Amino acid sequence: MERRDLNPWPWNESGGWSQAVDVRRYDRMLFVSGQVSMSPDGSTVHAGDTAGQIACALDNLDEVLRIAGLGLANVVRLNIFTTRVEEVRAAFGSIATRLREAGTRPACTLIGVSQLARPDLIVEIEATAAE
Repeated sequence: MERRDLNPWPWNESGGWSQAVDVRRYDRMLFVSGQVSMSPDGSTVHAGDTAGQIACALDNLDEVLRIAGLGLANVVRLNIFTTRVEEVRAAFGSIATRLREAGTRPACTLIGVSQLARPDLIVEIEATAAE
């Protein structure tokens, strides 16, 4: 896969994401449904804890990617849905750190919503990965 991060302005570079990601000559794309803070038995974990839910949603995303034979390094797009935009913005450093450690800077959108699939969920992260 050929990948080129496109950032016409320098202000977002410390944030761990790119304005756009140009992907060419890839073998496959994987579209991952929104991942939330849910345990293997389907119960919500970290109720009321935005940072905990972000970490768990990223762990679950990483696991889905792993069973597909990929990893966070393959992520080219993240959509982050939340009922608490300001709390996610304040905790975004943890997302940026995970992405930076994986060696990726995906295109990223943070979207405020009134409710997710369950009332105790704060964050849902969907991804597109390529290799």
